[in-house]
Amino acid sequence: MKNLITLCALIVFAACSSEKKSEATSQNQDAAFDAYKERFILHLWELYPGWASSQGFHNYDSVLTIPDEAQRTKELAFCKANSDSLKTFDLNALSDNNKTDYHLIEGQLTSTEWYTTQFKSYEWNPSEYNVCGSFAEMLANNYDSLDTRLQNFYLRMKNVKAYYETAKQQIKNPTIEHTQLAIDQNLGGISTFDTDLKVALNKSHLDAKQKEQILARAKEVITAINDYANFLKDLKNTTPRSFRLGKELYARKFEHDIQSSYTADEIYKKAVEHKADLHAKMFDITKELWAGYMKDKKMPEDKLVAIKQLIDVISVKHVQADSFQTEIEHQIPRLVNFIKQKDLIYIDPSKPLVVRKEPAYMAGVAGASISSPGPYDKNGNTYYNVGSFAGWEKDRIESYLREYNYYILQILNIHEAIPGHYTQLVYSNQSPSIIKSIFGNGAMVEGWAVYTERMMLENGYGNNEKEMWLMYYKWNLRSTCNTILDYGVHANNLSKEDAMHLLVDEAFQQKAEAEGKWKRVSVTQVQLCSYFTGFTEIYDFREELKKAQGDKFNLKQFHEKFLSYGSAPVKYIKELMTNSK
Repeated sequence: MKNLITLCALIVFAACSSEKKSEATSQNQDAAFDAYKERFILHLWELYPGWASSQGFHNYDSVLTIPDEAQRTKELAFCKANSDSLKTFDLNALSDNNKTDYHLIEGQLTSTEWYTTQFKSYEWNPSEYNVCGSFAEMLANNYDSLDTRLQNFYLRMKNVKAYYETAKQQIKNPTIEHTQLAIDQNLGGISTFDTDLKVALNKSHLDAKQKEQILARAKEVITAINDYANFLKDLKNTTPRSFRLGKELYARKFEHDIQSSYTADEIYKKAVEHKADLHAKMFDITKELWAGYMKDKKMPEDKLVAIKQLIDVISVKHVQADSFQTEIEHQIPRLVNFIKQKDLIYIDPSKPLVVRKEPAYMAGVAGASISSPGPYDKNGNTYYNVGSFAGWEKDRIESYLREYNYYILQILNIHEAIPGHYTQLVYSNQSPSIIKSIFGNGAMVEGWAVYTERMMLENGYGNNEKEMWLMYYKWNLRSTCNTILDYGVHANNLSKEDAMHLLVDEAFQQKAEAEGKWKRVSVTQVQLCSYFTGFTEIYDFREELKKAQGDKFNLKQFHEKFLSYGSAPVKYIKELMTNSK
């Protein structure tokens, strides 16, 4: 008996010793990995100074990298060296937080290598070459004194001519669509070096000679941009590359960009099923509202025609063009108050949200967007960019306003601002992991914004009006059909005629909106899938937790915990939240 007790004691002692050793190993691995991450980030910013500036790391603001073969060689060497470094760590010995960072770094490295060696968009997408955005942000943000920013602006302009000369040499057999986008966006961004720069100089404390030098160099930049635009206009491209990726290349890009637990094929099938479900719900509401809006008019037998006719009547209720941006500004505090009343998530009052006219260099892809200051600029402005109607014909403006009618404009603001993109980006910048902040996953970011639309209505936003729910379902059809459209166009060779039928007749979009979406799908790939994919993963995960936790489930806690992990892929956040130590 005594021997048995002694043996048991030895076993317990050995187990405790083994556990302590394992714990010590994990601590050593985490400490080493944290040190590695710091070195990794510093080297990353040295290699990508423009990216560093966009994230609020301003040590390299004066540097403009030339996008040539030598630069790509450096990038591939960086990927190889860091892939080797990752292999030295025991993934299972890392904390949950570092496991996710490990996966994110690994994903970034493999994605960069694939884009450089396989995708090669630097050869066929001329719109990738555009300096205007980075320079515009230097003028717009307040991370340093205006004089310092202008001095870096001046130094950075030195390489612009070489940048565009290199761009000309890289381009081979570009698509027509990306060529036109490059022309439009680069020419649109010239105002950064003219009007915007002069306004900034007038506000600065620089002396007359310094201002003169800056303006002289800015003229050279404007010349370089115009030369690039003219080069593209005159480019003899008798056999242009198709903007469609094809099924195989699309599947690979989806894998790298979305990082979902679903494949491109699987999420496409889910979107088709969801579209049918939305149509059924919309028809039920249409039957309830028909008599009130349509009086004695007979309801069409075709369900989609009936839904569309009712939507067309309700959509007449919208703001006027000259008050579109003003109405957005007025709605923001209303959303904040609703969230406070319902206790849905904490909104940091110290983080400013500035509604502004969309800068010219951003025009041509989307009508509304959020620009975040990045994790290093925690006190910088977050901008809500609103598209301009300048130069639009009257009919086009009316079509657009009906698309963003009284109800949908509110859903748009939920998506873009509160508690959508703006709120998520504030939380992302507060994440303890800089890796999760800078390697933001598009499906998580867009998926969160789409998720909040439904979440707000579920909690009573809009007073549960049938009209609001009908328009919400219409809006949700947008993200659903984004996936169907994107996959259809790039993987299934969907024609423009069939795409317009999908968007106008099945998603009930105005013609102007549908035309804009066609333009967007012709110059982007996969990104349009991020909305539905992320939404599906987040919503399903929440419902799983609600079922598992029962009365203990707390919506606010779920939201804040979910966002605390930064802009990581949903599958990794789910893993962290369900298996946290």
